[in-house]
Amino acid sequence: METIDRIPTSKIQRASKLITTGVKIGGNYLKYYGEKITNPEAARDNLNANNAEDIYDSLKNLKGSALKFAQMLSMEKNFLPQAYVEKFSLSQFSVPPLSAPLVIKTFRRYFGKSPQEMFDTFDAQAINAASIGQVHKATAGGKQLAVKIQYPGVAESISSDLALVKPIAMSMFNIQAKDSDKYFKEVETKLFEETDYRLELAQSNEIAAACAHIPNLLFPKYYAEYSCERVLTMDWMTGKHLSEWCKAGFSQESANKVGQALWDFYMYQVHQLKKVHADPHPGNFLVDSNENLIAIDFGCMKVIPDSFYNPYFELAERAKLDNPEIYKQKLFELEMLSDKDTPEETIYFSGLFYDVISLLTLPFQSPTFDFADESFFARLAELGERYANDKELKKMNVNRGSKHFIYINRTFFGLYSLLHDLKAKINTGY
Repeated sequence: METIDRIPTSKIQRASKLITTGVKIGGNYLKYYGEKITNPEAARDNLNANNAEDIYDSLKNLKGSALKFAQMLSMEKNFLPQAYVEKFSLSQFSVPPLSAPLVIKTFRRYFGKSPQEMFDTFDAQAINAASIGQVHKATAGGKQLAVKIQYPGVAESISSDLALVKPIAMSMFNIQAKDSDKYFKEVETKLFEETDYRLELAQSNEIAAACAHIPNLLFPKYYAEYSCERVLTMDWMTGKHLSEWCKAGFSQESANKVGQALWDFYMYQVHQLKKVHADPHPGNFLVDSNENLIAIDFGCMKVIPDSFYNPYFELAERAKLDNPEIYKQKLFELEMLSDKDTPEETIYFSGLFYDVISLLTLPFQSPTFDFADESFFARLAELGERYANDKELKKMNVNRGSKHFIYINRTFFGLYSLLHDLKAKINTGY
């Protein structure tokens, strides 16, 4: 397996890597313009495939926040070309790991001893490698353990990485420079939290205890004595990653069982804890031989303040969504409308958000919902494409929406995507 002996950590080194990638992308566009003349039908697909590969190959060696950005984008199935989704999804749990000497060096830095001295056994070959850290198998005291090790320099490069990817994000999501700092600060804060494994240890124990009553849902036990700010140790949990389990084939009953556990897990967090696991991608969930769902990563937790929770979920109630006065009031509370809007902007955005909210809240409108319904996801894709190409929208040079939308929308888009992969029919409780 390919391993990495060194990760670029300085701002100059990481910027140079991305500049080199930019040159490659420029070359891809030159090929595209030539191919467009001779083979117009395949030209765009080839451009997307080549760009996706070059961007991912660059980010996978940088790791850290830059690769995390790709991981976040891989969940945007309705908004990105398929080539990007397929390539960027590799960042969820399959990137080149650190070499054994670099792993040992990391342990000596934080514990003053090698992993072989700390554990009865330690496999220097990583089992999984993702954007911020990689996982090794170990044993101690008769227990099988999973040891997550953070890549060197990840925390220190967050701010500079965000500065590098900010122009890309602003272009892809039509973010205007004015008043954009609050959105990027929200992402930066969450990334810093994700690199603090002591915080993740506390969050993991908190969520595991609070959600222990949910049927068919399991959590590993965590070990503080083998953990620090850059190393996190937990029970080794046996199972298949959710995406692998989906590909292996399963009955509808099994899909519904796993899907129900996933839905109940998220609804309890959102509505009871007002805090949610905001990184719902397949690499963070396993399914065991008894079809229990196992949640294994709590680095990204989003606290939901009442000032956002109340108007957000009030609009999930059809009667309030269809009441013009209440609807408009909630849009102001969610920062989707402002006092500075012209009458034309108020009408335009009220209509836009009504279409989006009406569709996204459909699972909350009935006691059951079938996430195998292709028409629902086709409508999501159509809506995304419609507004991505809307020239009027691009003229509206004001950012809209509370900063809390970033991780709450990420949560629900990710949850819906996982349930769609499962083709699960669930009881929503509404």
